[in-house]
Amino acid sequence: MCAYTVIARRWRPKRFSDLVGQSTIVQSLSNAIETKRIAHAYLFVGPRGTGKTSMARLFAMALNCENGPRIDFDPESERCQAIFQGRSLDVIEIDGASNNSVEQIRTLREECQYAPAEGQYKVYILDEVHMLTTAAFNALLKTLEEPPAHVKFIFATTEVHKVPSTIVSRCQHFEFFPLEPELIEQRLQLIVKTEQLQAEPQALHMIALLSDGGMRDAQSMLDQLLTFSEGKLTAQAVQSMYGLLPQEALTTLGQSIEHSDYAHVLQIVEQIAQKGCDVYRALIDLERYFHEQFLKAIKDPQTTPYVPLVYAKILEVLKSGETQVQQGLSVRSNLEAILFRAIECTKMAALETLLKAFNAAPADVKKNDC
Repeated sequence: MCAYTVIARRWRPKRFSDLVGQSTIVQSLSNAIETKRIAHAYLFVGPRGTGKTSMARLFAMALNCENGPRIDFDPESERCQAIFQGRSLDVIEIDGASNNSVEQIRTLREECQYAPAEGQYKVYILDEVHMLTTAAFNALLKTLEEPPAHVKFIFATTEVHKVPSTIVSRCQHFEFFPLEPELIEQRLQLIVKTEQLQAEPQALHMIALLSDGGMRDAQSMLDQLLTFSEGKLTAQAVQSMYGLLPQEALTTLGQSIEHSDYAHVLQIVEQIAQKGCDVYRALIDLERYFHEQFLKAIKDPQTTPYVPLVYAKILEVLKSGETQVQQGLSVRSNLEAILFRAIECTKMAALETLLKAFNAAPADVKKNDC
């Protein structure tokens, strides 16, 4: 029986060029290999699913490939396949969450003294390194400061503030940023086309937005939704699976706030409650709508009813309400209160507009009005 391999694993990057959205880091590490200025320790920092572990494996493949180090390695070679599949004796991946004791780090210190079996380097990839205990970090410090010439460390973490500064200062620090939705959408389109699947462009666009900048999350969602849809993946399937507010209702809600239409806002909140939509996701999507309005107000003020400052205040209100929606006892009443506070921002704008108009008027007009 052949086991199914999920999309995220099938599409794991095998070359530097396959890694999406981290071109600066790829360029830096490629230059380090070409100029032979390879540091002894690297720290990869960023949100989940942005390519930290994939980059670490690719870098290890470049270091330990045949005739390496070189950036144009053959991912199908025996050494690279061993690293990619996690069975290389010279590339050791350690989960910091389950191997965080001082005894385990001491064992690592002893083992790293031995020469590599095949490649030029012994590469240790420590994922979620922030989970190590204080004693474990202290035990690692001396080895990290003066490691053997054949040892390279690659640390990956989502919470760099938990990593001691003494460790950070001894590493080359690379920041992995969330991927742009456009890049994620393009990769999803490539996956669908290559694997001869069927999906509506709007559905892929929605998945890209839902993933919050994580490629792995987007690929996992695509896998799950393809199973759910049993055929062509539609935007309706994405809405049903994740409880999303339809785009038309979202736009109407944003316009109702802009027009201070309290009654219509209450009607849409009622629809959200009846359809079982994800209230938190609806709030996030509404923030995205007003962010687009904010940018429009800056680029072309004639296309929006308010100045950028108003949209900035609305965004501030919506952002501050995220915790209230997530942790509050009454989600619906909390959402209504947040939206009403957003409407109040538009009323403040009307007053500011009148004051600006009055200040810009000629002195004789102001005198007559007074």
